[in-house]
Amino acid sequence: MKHRKDLIPSLKKRLGPIKIFKTNVRNSGRADVTGRAVSLSALGGEGLRVRWSPLIFARHCQIKDILFGYCSNPFADTLKRSLALILCVLGLSFQTVCAVDQTWIYSVQVSATVQSSLPKITLSWPQDSLLTPNDYTVYRKSLDANSWGSALVVLSGSSTSYADSSVTNGGAYEYRIVKHTSSDYTGYGYIYAGINAPLTEGRGTVLLVVDNTYATNLIAELTRLEQDLVGDGWSVTRLDVSRNDSPQNIKSLIRSRYNADPQNVKAVFLFGHVPVPYSGNTALDDHPEHGGAWPADVYYGDMDGNWTDNSVYNTSAADVRNDNVPGDGKFDQDLIPGNVELMVGRVDLANMPGRAGANNLPTFASELELLRNYLNKDHKFRFKQIDVPRRGLVGDYFGYYNGEAFAASGWRNFAPFFGAGNVTSLPTQGTWIPQLHTTPYLWAYACGPSEYTSLNGIGNQTSYHTGTTPDIVSNDIQAVFTLIFGSWFGDWDSQDNLMRSVLATPTYGLACGWSGRPHWFVHHMALGLPIGYSTRLTQNNTQNGLYQNQVNEYAAGIHVALMGDPTLRMHVVAPPSNLYMDANSGGVFVSWNASSDSVAGYNIYRSSNTNGPFTRLNTSLVTDTFYTDSTALAGTFTYMVRAVKLETSGSGTYYNSSQGLFSLPVTLASQLPAVSITATVPNASWLSSTPGVFTITRTGGTSTNMNVNYSISGTAIAGTDFLVSPTNTSGVITIPAGTNSTTLKIIPLAGSNQLNPLTVVVSLANDFASRGYTAGTPQNDTVTIAGHLAVTNVSIRVTAAGAILSWPSQSGNIYHVLYKNAPVGSWTDSGTNITANASFTSWQETGGGKLPQRFYSVFRVQ
Repeated sequence: MKHRKDLIPSLKKRLGPIKIFKTNVRNSGRADVTGRAVSLSALGGEGLRVRWSPLIFARHCQIKDILFGYCSNPFADTLKRSLALILCVLGLSFQTVCAVDQTWIYSVQVSATVQSSLPKITLSWPQDSLLTPNDYTVYRKSLDANSWGSALVVLSGSSTSYADSSVTNGGAYEYRIVKHTSSDYTGYGYIYAGINAPLTEGRGTVLLVVDNTYATNLIAELTRLEQDLVGDGWSVTRLDVSRNDSPQNIKSLIRSRYNADPQNVKAVFLFGHVPVPYSGNTALDDHPEHGGAWPADVYYGDMDGNWTDNSVYNTSAADVRNDNVPGDGKFDQDLIPGNVELMVGRVDLANMPGRAGANNLPTFASELELLRNYLNKDHKFRFKQIDVPRRGLVGDYFGYYNGEAFAASGWRNFAPFFGAGNVTSLPTQGTWIPQLHTTPYLWAYACGPSEYTSLNGIGNQTSYHTGTTPDIVSNDIQAVFTLIFGSWFGDWDSQDNLMRSVLATPTYGLACGWSGRPHWFVHHMALGLPIGYSTRLTQNNTQNGLYQNQVNEYAAGIHVALMGDPTLRMHVVAPPSNLYMDANSGGVFVSWNASSDSVAGYNIYRSSNTNGPFTRLNTSLVTDTFYTDSTALAGTFTYMVRAVKLETSGSGTYYNSSQGLFSLPVTLASQLPAVSITATVPNASWLSSTPGVFTITRTGGTSTNMNVNYSISGTAIAGTDFLVSPTNTSGVITIPAGTNSTTLKIIPLAGSNQLNPLTVVVSLANDFASRGYTAGTPQNDTVTIAGHLAVTNVSIRVTAAGAILSWPSQSGNIYHVLYKNAPVGSWTDSGTNITANASFTSWQETGGGKLPQRFYSVFRVQ
């Protein structure tokens, strides 16, 4: 970083008990610079007045040492920040003053690698760039746990990794790493890491609340959005409302849907200029004239908090929107009065003319076309038609700011996404917008001094390196997800608001949050959770909550809001394409073109409603690109196919689904019932005459008899080794009316001449059309016959009449004698049941004694 030491003489000339005038200051603006000895104010048309006192030098630091970070103490830090702000406001071209601080030290940039064999999660982070910490303390919890509990381990300050082997394949774990230093800062890192974490298919119900102003004009795009949401696992309930209605009425609609199904209603997607709730009486950006009520979309996500409108009286705001008096419909609360149950996000592009100045002509398309364009790029991103490299960009033009270190939101969140090595810093002012104009990033962060429609440091207008709302849109910044921070524009319901300009970009911008007061925590997205989950988590995170920065002002404030689609996820799997169907009496044949990604397989779903819910048909991933559904009955159905990929991110691995590829509805006018067969008693016994049992089951109605054809194969011989029951007609069995199944018994014959187990395979006939049914799954199964008991201690004596065999026996048992004339070949049963009537039994063969050799075996059959 280059230090502009030539500015020191200029700085000394400008500081002191002097008055500095600047004419282009917003008349109503006033900023109180942190520190007892420095104040900065804008007084009407008079300009900027800077008052300076030498008391701040009490800690023996020279100005240049303070400016360049060589001297650090509370007094020096206060002065440094005050000087930085003064210089930025004055327009001095001194980049290192406006953003000299290394705010990444307030984070632990943790990422993870995993292994599934001998499961292990290894956490890694780059070492602190300023000093060696005292230690790193690692905590672990489950996703839903409300406490970190005791430390998992305390590591030395020189450590840069930790391997956790007390994990399982298929598990996911959340970690916190706290970096303690001997200086005045503490760093925090968070990661949700997993090893082949399981697939999420159903995500719950999203309430799509649509401003009806342009609903008819956007009917095709909104219908497609609903299908995209269904294709990502959501059930959709749409509520069309008027932009002139009250927030209280909109809230009642949302609450009634939530109360009807609280286990499944998870999110609210506000599309268009849905009535904006306001609440509070605080200047969240430290500008007193910006105190009062700010937009509070979180009101729509809090189902049981007590929101009041009877105590705040404030009419001193610079903008009448922020005035708040009892009974005006704006609420009193600065902090969210309850736990937020629902994820909320808003796409609102009203009042966005894109004016370069107050009196300039509009440069943006109409609100209708801005909304249409957002829906188009939302769809393209979901289907990987916008494929952005997985990396992050941070432009920090504020610095430490008394430990708030706003840009730590970028460092801390992006490392679990991509690894610290894939996060780029842009310390030089004026490079953020140009970089994003030419180079795509999945995530971007920026912070600096600002107004409603501009942010200093990110662009190239004026000596402040200002970037404006029109600049962001005209340069079509290539970031899908954006976090930004500065004064004024966190109050997003304003003309040409900078946050909403991200949504107005032609190609990429889909989501934006005001991250710094408080800091946002979005690390869960690395394992597939939607950005609405991170929004709700940030809203519910209190001042001393589970997730921390050294200073985290206005945590759980009513102003925390997501500009964008709350259901969006970070990782996109290319879906299959060109779905083909062929419906016939045998079922529905579905085929598709493979995903362009390397995927583990596909899931196939069916629903009687195009909006779901969809039921998965396959029990395991289908690795082919076709599937036959032989279980659908008569009716109209829609099919959906989703590719499944084992996703790898900076936080490990998890199974991730693509968007669904939908078929047109198909009508099966006379779909045949499906018949399946299962060996419910798969083992039969000769010894005890225990039969094997096949159960044949049908789907559909049971009002009539159904004749089912079958065939028998296997190593056992019907009539010799076993009998079939019932035996009324060979190869046909009847499922009686009134029942959906029947049984086929395999009865072993005691005189069977086999020593080894034999198999009986029963298969359903596959001539579906002529039989009046289809073959379901399974179509065949096997019964094994075994259980004979070979006899030992057999003696043999040869006489002129033939061989005499003798063996120990038990009275009442039945025996058989087998023989063959060579060591190899099949045994022949003598064909006689030999019933023992004593403890020793003999059997004499006649006719075989004159053969040169014969081999015998005796076994008990009963």
